[in-house]
Amino acid sequence: MTRTQGGGRPLAGLLAVLAAQAALLVAVGLLITHPPAGWWDPREGALVGWLAEHRNPAATAVSSFASAVAFTPAVVTVTAVAAGLLLLGRRWRPAVLLAGAVAVQAALFVLVAHVVDRPRPEVVRLDGALPTSGFPSGHVGAATALYGGLGLLALHGVRGRWRVPLCALAWAVPVLVAFARLYRGMHHPTDVLAGAANGAAALWAVRRALPARQERPRWLPLDGPVAVVFNPVVVDGALLDRLCALLAVPGGGEPLRLPGAADDSGRAAAARALAAGARTVVACGGDGTVTACAEAVAGTGATLVVVPCGTGNLLARNLGLPAGPEAALAAALSGPVRRIDLIRAEGDGFPERAAAAMVGMGLDAAVMADTGRALKRRLGWPAYLVGAARHLGDRRIALTVTVDDGPPVRRRVGTAVVGNVGALQGGVRLLPGAAPDDGVLDLVLVQPHGLRGWCAALFALVTGVRRSGPDAPLEHFRGRRIVLAADRPCPRECDGDPVPGGRVLCLTVRPGVLLVRAPGLPAPAAAREAVA
Repeated sequence: MTRTQGGGRPLAGLLAVLAAQAALLVAVGLLITHPPAGWWDPREGALVGWLAEHRNPAATAVSSFASAVAFTPAVVTVTAVAAGLLLLGRRWRPAVLLAGAVAVQAALFVLVAHVVDRPRPEVVRLDGALPTSGFPSGHVGAATALYGGLGLLALHGVRGRWRVPLCALAWAVPVLVAFARLYRGMHHPTDVLAGAANGAAALWAVRRALPARQERPRWLPLDGPVAVVFNPVVVDGALLDRLCALLAVPGGGEPLRLPGAADDSGRAAAARALAAGARTVVACGGDGTVTACAEAVAGTGATLVVVPCGTGNLLARNLGLPAGPEAALAAALSGPVRRIDLIRAEGDGFPERAAAAMVGMGLDAAVMADTGRALKRRLGWPAYLVGAARHLGDRRIALTVTVDDGPPVRRRVGTAVVGNVGALQGGVRLLPGAAPDDGVLDLVLVQPHGLRGWCAALFALVTGVRRSGPDAPLEHFRGRRIVLAADRPCPRECDGDPVPGGRVLCLTVRPGVLLVRAPGLPAPAAAREAVA
C-alpha cells in the first residue's frame, strides 16, 4: 500500500529495465567472445578442463541431479506447482513474481545466447550437444530465478525455526547448479556468472514492477492525540509525511512531530509529547528510539506504536510487525492494545535504564559496538555477521549467574544474553521460551568450546534442536531477576546500543508496564516446552 502507480507505468518500467539488462549481457558476452587485444584472458577454460580431468562417479551423480532440477521440464513443473498453490491461497503477487521472473529470464537467455553465440568448452560434455550456445547459462539463470524466488518468499512468508533453513536450502540450489554445469563441461565460469546475474536481475525487475497492495487496512481508533517521535537520521521527510498521512485518518487530526535527540534517542521528545497531552506515541526509528520512547511511555497509561526503521528492529519483529515502516504502522493500527514487560537494567559504570528486547554481555555487545552505521545502512542486519566474524576468537568470560534467590552458577561463556523477547533477525529464536508479556526474563549462555562448539551452537540456533546442561553450547535460565558478574570488564549492550563496559549487569523484569498496539503476540507455552 506504499506505492501507487498508473496502469502502464510498471510495464513500461519493466520493459526498460529488461532492455538494459539484455543490452548489458550482450555487451559483456561480445567482449568475452570478441575481445579487444589484451582485454580478456581465454584461459578461464582451464577450470573446466581441470574438473573434467578429475571426475568421479559420486560427483558425476550429484552433478546429474543438480542439473536435472534446472532442466526445462523440472523448472516448468516446479514453477507451475508453486504458482498454482499460491493462487489457491489467493496470493497472486508471489505467484506472478515467481512465474514472471522465470519467464523473463528465459526470454532474455534465448535472445542473448542467440546474439552472442559462444561455443561451449572444448571438453567431454556429459550432457552432449544442446541447441543453444553457452553464454549465459540457462540452467543457472532458471535456478536463480526460480529457487532464488522461492527463498525470497520463504524469507518474507515463513515464521519460526524453519525460515532460515528453507531460505538457505532454496538459495543453495543455484550455487549447486552452477558447479554442476562447470563440472559437466557445459559452460565456462563467466557463463554461469552471467546466468546467475540474468536470473537475479529478472527476479529483481519483476518484483520492482509489481504494484503494491492498494487496500487500506481496517484499524481500531487511536486513543486521544497522537505524537510521532522519529530518528531524523533514518526517517526522512517523505517517509514521515506518509506515516503521518496514515495516522491522520484514524487519529482525527495531524499528529505532533518530534525529532529525537542524539544524546537520548528520543526519550525527552516522548516525554514532551506526553506533557503536551498525547495518548499515543508512535516511535519511528531503530531499537534505540523504540526503547527510549518505551521508557518514557511505560506506566503513564499512554500507548506506544512501534514503526521499525532501523537495522535490528527486535521488538517490532517479536510483536509480529512487518519489516516495512508503512506496512508495520498499518499492521499495528489494526491490532488491539496489549500490555508487555520491560527490563530494568543496572550495572557498574552506567545509570539505570530500560530495555524492551535484549541486554547482552560479551561477544554480542562487542559486535554491536564494532558494526558501523555505514555498514548497517548498506547491508542491513547481515552487517552484524561481519562483526561477529571478527570476535569469534575472543577470550571467553568467567561468569557468575544468579537467578532470583537461587545459588550462584559459574560458567565460562562467549556471550550472555537476557531477553524480554526471543527471536533474532532472520527468524532465529535465540530464546525459544521468551515472550514479551510473560512476566519473566529469559537468559541464554552461549558457551562454545572452539570451532566445533561454535558450529554446534549455530546448529542449535538454526534448527531449534537443543540439549540442556552445563556442557551444552546453549544453556537457558528463566527468572524475574538475573545478575551477571564477570571476572573482568566486558562489552555490554542494551537493545543494540553499547553501554560502558563493566563487570556486572543486574536485570529485573517490569511486568506489564507498557501498553503497545500490535497485531499479535507469540504464545510462548509450546516454545517453553521445547526448551524444558
